[in-house]
Amino acid sequence: MQYRIDPKTGNKLSALGFGCMRFPKSFEKTEEMILHAIKQGVNYFDTAYLYSGSEETLGKILSKNNVRDQVYLATKLPNMLCRSGSDFDKYFDRQLERLKTDHIDYYLIHMLGDINRWDTLCRWGIKEWIQTKKESGQIKQIGFSFHGAQNQFMRLLDAYDWEFCLIQYNYSDKNYQAGVTGLKRASEKGLPVFVMEPLLGGELANGLPQEAVNIFKRSNSKLSPAAWALKWVWDQPEVTLLLSGMNEPEQLRENIAIAEKTYPNSLTEKEHKTFERVIEIFNASYKIHCTSCNYCMPCPHHVNIPACFSAYNTSFTMGKKAGMKNYLMSAGGMSRQKNFASLCKKCGKCELRCPQRIEIIKSLELVSKRMEPLWLRPALSVARVFMGLKKE
Repeated sequence: MQYRIDPKTGNKLSALGFGCMRFPKSFEKTEEMILHAIKQGVNYFDTAYLYSGSEETLGKILSKNNVRDQVYLATKLPNMLCRSGSDFDKYFDRQLERLKTDHIDYYLIHMLGDINRWDTLCRWGIKEWIQTKKESGQIKQIGFSFHGAQNQFMRLLDAYDWEFCLIQYNYSDKNYQAGVTGLKRASEKGLPVFVMEPLLGGELANGLPQEAVNIFKRSNSKLSPAAWALKWVWDQPEVTLLLSGMNEPEQLRENIAIAEKTYPNSLTEKEHKTFERVIEIFNASYKIHCTSCNYCMPCPHHVNIPACFSAYNTSFTMGKKAGMKNYLMSAGGMSRQKNFASLCKKCGKCELRCPQRIEIIKSLELVSKRMEPLWLRPALSVARVFMGLKKE
């Protein structure tokens, strides 16, 4: 495994971090993957209070197999749920219980998106609370995960003596959110920078237009689109590690193999030109910048927002036929419970929770217009009769 140094502590961190947001459904499979990752040198595991069941699962596996001290454990304060300073301990104590540990190595303020929210947390005593936890040894390093505008990221960097940060970054996001400018600025301040969504929620692995896939293949047929995307992030010398939400053993094996041999500034001029062509093609077809994080869910009106956006994007990257098939299968076209975009009542609750700051209401209108033509509902009614389903 390749290790990169945390300049704040001197910790040797595996270039590949295990993102724990999308564990396999099977506990046994998850346990097998985590233990294999540790055996192969992965020593950074990232979870969060809001990742349903993740903290409990990770804590149980680390405790059961006596490997807690072999890894750096990261989790996040759900600041969006906090209503006063008393909530800090409420959530933190619950996290220690879930993770079966007495300390967190890398603790983050989750989804800190602007300076106003940080000012609110400061009024509630977050600085004093952090200091107390650090003095007790319950928090080793303090940082924040960011989703927001670049200028807000710059302000947050200067607002506190942070010890690390976590940003969304991939070859399609160079100028999105913190972006390359934010990455370099954080590094200049001496912060280790961790990267999430290196595959843009899987889109850079499985959602590329065929033309882009072919360009990658012509350049190096041995590398998958996912491998290309990870190589691009690891090529950045300012990146300390990247998080990959692996839920299949093959993904883990491939990512470990790439991590072992992809060092900063290792991409060739030919490979850089390959990325330039792929980026141009992908960005022209990727319409809604959704990573399927599911923070917008559940929708009170039953819209499957991530599925709607995925199908809509697919209709541009892989063709309208493929997109329509995706939409009908994932948005409940053949079931009693519909999850269509047209069910949106514009309540706006989803937009308040979206880390990508997507204008979800307007975007769902675009989805409905493209993916729900006038012939769709009569055709579905006929199909439902043949399937023996009752009409709504």
